[in-house]
Amino acid sequence: MKIGLVQINSVIGAFDRNLESIGEWVEKAKKADCDLVVFPELTLCGYHPQDLLERPAFLAAHDAALEKLLSKITGIVCVIGVLEQRNGSGKPLYNSAFVIEEGRVIHRARKQLLPTFDVFDETRYFEAGTESTIFPLNGYHFGLSIGEDLWWDRRAYQVNPLKNFVIGAIVPDCLINISASPYYHGKLQERQDVFGQVCRKNNYPLLYVNQVGGQDGLIFDGHSLVVNTEGRVVAAGKGFVEGMVVVDIDDLPQHAAQVPVDNVATIEQALVLGVRDYLRKAGFSKAVIGLSGGIDSAVTAAIAVRALGPENVLCVAMPSPYTSQASIDTARDLAANLGCGFEILEIQEIMESYHKVLAPLLSKTAEDVTEQNIQARIRGNLLMAISNKFGGLLLSTGNKSEMAVGYCTLYGDMSGGLAVLADVPKAIVYELAQFYNDEQEVIPEYIITRPPSAELKPDQQDQDDLPPYEELDPILIAYLEKAQSVEDIAASGAARETVQDIVRRITLNEYKRKQAPLGIKVTPKAFGPGRRYPAVHGFKE
Repeated sequence: MKIGLVQINSVIGAFDRNLESIGEWVEKAKKADCDLVVFPELTLCGYHPQDLLERPAFLAAHDAALEKLLSKITGIVCVIGVLEQRNGSGKPLYNSAFVIEEGRVIHRARKQLLPTFDVFDETRYFEAGTESTIFPLNGYHFGLSIGEDLWWDRRAYQVNPLKNFVIGAIVPDCLINISASPYYHGKLQERQDVFGQVCRKNNYPLLYVNQVGGQDGLIFDGHSLVVNTEGRVVAAGKGFVEGMVVVDIDDLPQHAAQVPVDNVATIEQALVLGVRDYLRKAGFSKAVIGLSGGIDSAVTAAIAVRALGPENVLCVAMPSPYTSQASIDTARDLAANLGCGFEILEIQEIMESYHKVLAPLLSKTAEDVTEQNIQARIRGNLLMAISNKFGGLLLSTGNKSEMAVGYCTLYGDMSGGLAVLADVPKAIVYELAQFYNDEQEVIPEYIITRPPSAELKPDQQDQDDLPPYEELDPILIAYLEKAQSVEDIAASGAARETVQDIVRRITLNEYKRKQAPLGIKVTPKAFGPGRRYPAVHGFKE
């Protein structure tokens, strides 16, 4: 019995487009002689529609698409993630998996564990299912589950959906899990650990299918898996691309498959997919980037070119009197290496105009960061004008380390429609630069080896205002991702005064991050919807 696991890139609310894609994959599964084809969680509407689920027209469009889908399923059995409306008290929807045969829904499973941590808020919309579903097909009994239902022991849920599979007279021969599981660095190994434990403990194999594609700041990585009863991955889908894993349940492979490796190349793939899908799904085809001659804008440009093609990327250098000639030259060299568009706009005249207009108010005050920020805001204004005129999305280039402590200018270098590196610590930015240079020099070596500098005043370096990034990043990871206290971080060897200052900056700059462009999540705890802190509060740690 052959089963096709299809990792598909749905677009939220694009029902006709999603239907067409589902139909194409159903036909491919038939041609591969599959008896069963399995799609991810909420494939029909896309994951996650959020408050679109409160729009009656959205639900009506979903149900109309579902009727069309039923008519497409002939000659094969299909498992697919859909919305299921419900009546009575509680939430109006289930997050469901339908088993469809010859145009009819013959079985259904309802997601029992609704996550409410990090980026998830499913109890806002869905009622939890209460029963575990087993359906028969070709002499096998399949236990059907959705997403979080496999993770019950990792989150301390009171309900164990898997336990309910084995309390009846019929136990599953194989478990199917349909999922929309977003990527972050380390998630691939987490999945393998959890799924391996599930299979060993319950003594049945697992067929896991995951959504693929970018949705706002989330990246769904695919990497569908087949895990045997020993907990070994015996088949695996590719990462970050659509595809189908075909497995014969009568003859599961015994040897371990090449399992996905999570490294800097994986992070790069996630960022590339995030840029490509965000622009494509938002209706853009081109990007604009301010190229400073620094490493952050260089890596952002390399990612954009990989995602969109060099002909669709315009880089703009905007030197001031404080910009070194080396910065201008290396920015030009980088654009030439990438093959993308490159322009230079001098901003000195605009700076002088600003100072002249502001002179009545500022002439009797000492120069400070205000004058530096004017330069950043001039650049942001110019880039937005170019974006506006030519229809390309402006990509913001700041990294997570800078965003955390507020080393960025609101309405200046924070301007843009997508912050590509907003969840990438500075250390990983350097790794990405080296990754792009592995085969040949794409990013000029000077950009990688030069001391980081905003070049907003003479002889400026980032370390004038910040600890060295090799000290800053571990503190940020401990505080943001591991939720460690100031005392715990200091006890690990960091200077207490430094830790306190960094935590103070993180707190003070929450208001900036509330106004930042959408960022692409690649770490366990990103700024954005998965980290909900008030912009104003009086708590001090």
